Amino acid sequence: MAQTHSNVAYQVMWNRLISVVEEQAQALVRTAFSTSVREAGDLSAGVYDTDGQMLAQAVTGTPGHVNAMADAVAHFIRRIGRQNILEGDVYITNDPWEGTGHLHDITMVTPSFHRGKLVGFFACTAHIVDIGGRGFGADAASVYEEGLYLPIMKFADAGEVDATLVRIIRGNVREPDQLIGDIYALTTCNEIGHRRLVDMMGEFDLADLEGIAAFILDNSRRATLERINALPRQRATGEMTIDGFDTPITLKVTVSIEEDRILSDFAGTSGIDKKGINCPLVYTKAYACYALKCAIAPEIPNNAASLAPFEIAAPENTIVHALHPAPVALRHIVGHFVPDTVYAALDQILPNLVPAEGAGCLCNFQVSLRPRTDTQPPKGARRAEVLTFNSGGSGARPELDGLNATAFPSGVMTMPVEATEHAGPVVIWRKELRPDSGGAGRQRGGLGQYMEVSAREGHEFDMQAMFDRVDHPARGRQGGASGAPTTIARDDGTPMRGKGKQFVPHGRRVMMAFPGGAGYGDASERPKDLVKRDLLRGYISAEVAAADYGLSAEDIREVQEAIRKGANL
Repeated sequence: MAQTHSNVAYQVMWNRLISVVEEQAQALVRTAFSTSVREAGDLSAGVYDTDGQMLAQAVTGTPGHVNAMADAVAHFIRRIGRQNILEGDVYITNDPWEGTGHLHDITMVTPSFHRGKLVGFFACTAHIVDIGGRGFGADAASVYEEGLYLPIMKFADAGEVDATLVRIIRGNVREPDQLIGDIYALTTCNEIGHRRLVDMMGEFDLADLEGIAAFILDNSRRATLERINALPRQRATGEMTIDGFDTPITLKVTVSIEEDRILSDFAGTSGIDKKGINCPLVYTKAYACYALKCAIAPEIPNNAASLAPFEIAAPENTIVHALHPAPVALRHIVGHFVPDTVYAALDQILPNLVPAEGAGCLCNFQVSLRPRTDTQPPKGARRAEVLTFNSGGSGARPELDGLNATAFPSGVMTMPVEATEHAGPVVIWRKELRPDSGGAGRQRGGLGQYMEVSAREGHEFDMQAMFDRVDHPARGRQGGASGAPTTIARDDGTPMRGKGKQFVPHGRRVMMAFPGGAGYGDASERPKDLVKRDLLRGYISAEVAAADYGLSAEDIREVQEAIRKGANL
């Protein structure tokens, strides 16, 4: 019989579980084929009890995946059926409404058995570069055009991989080796988590996870409710406008702080879009919960109980509650603006807590490269799909500047140029911070980036743009200025759209400037030493230092002389 454990022992086990799932995530990073996982960390990993409640999540990963995946395992249990869950099974799906919001995320779930008894589940998700269809972009008119759909099903049945499923997948995607490699990497990382869990259970003489699960969920629920119930019982509405595909989109939310819960109701938000930027409710919920947890209970670990008091509502067939068969490939564009919308409301209830608006959605693009078609291509020219993750600036915080070229709320990493160029015949000619892009304020907004990209000699490409903030830059708080908008054009001056597939001929470059975060507070209140530091580092120009911050001509000359002499930045 298993021993009775003290609270101290359970706390040790809880920390150990978090370490187990972090090792699970790191195994995925080390073994994944896709650069989006290996370099950007666009993944999640977690461990669940036998009812499908998330007990712990990995530190590595993105909230859009892990908070959405928190609901996914219950779907797997229901679809597979408890009587069909066997030792050696592995389950798979990319269902947008029962996974993480679009077809380009593969979620794998593995039941964990200990001494012949089901004790829990491990789950992981990774963004994959291609799933067939139109490719990763917003151009589809329905989810059926966006790629291969994998319903919740067994990838492996009692240890036997479904070879027919593998052949179907390979026959429907542009990068079959890469995708199948990623699926096996996902399977392996769950197995790593299972092995470490079994080791832990042996060490602590656990026959099951019921005791530790109750400890984790009870304490997390209690701690979260304490934070919520200490807040004022108030309600406020936040609203923002983003570019959309062809027409602007309104996001609107009413945040109500009530006893034992916070309700975020998105009534008043724009309806479904014709193009693939719609967001299933599961993804909206993921980022609304994340925003509130960051503001109110950031140090309480993420699990089913700490997420439960944050309740989300939205009318069906709004752009934040898209129903099947709406196109959803770029659901992140809308989903990544959900936190700033929530904060527009929360700032009215809890002033001086939340940041100014930032770049919001990731500044991603995918290039579909091929041998040039206007003349005979050189020998060795080839096709390739290259997806690159990039970030604008985050918004300034009440007491701190925004972070430069840092993804909030997604949390994924910007991909190195070397990794991008290794993935296919693409050249990144420029990747550097964008001076003057951070909104002025007592705290300055984070800087965006400049990027220039082309195909290698002998290639042309289609570019899938996935940008926003072209017409609606980040807005400041408490008198802070807006961040700089997104710009995109070819090097010959041909304008390009912020979203959609666009042809780029051989020899042409795409010139991009990613948006900056907004400022917080009046710029006249920024200490002169910080303005001089920004000028010295090249974050702002002399013109902005004088016009927006009031730096004197004498101070500007002093900084310029220090730069000329090679001052230590």
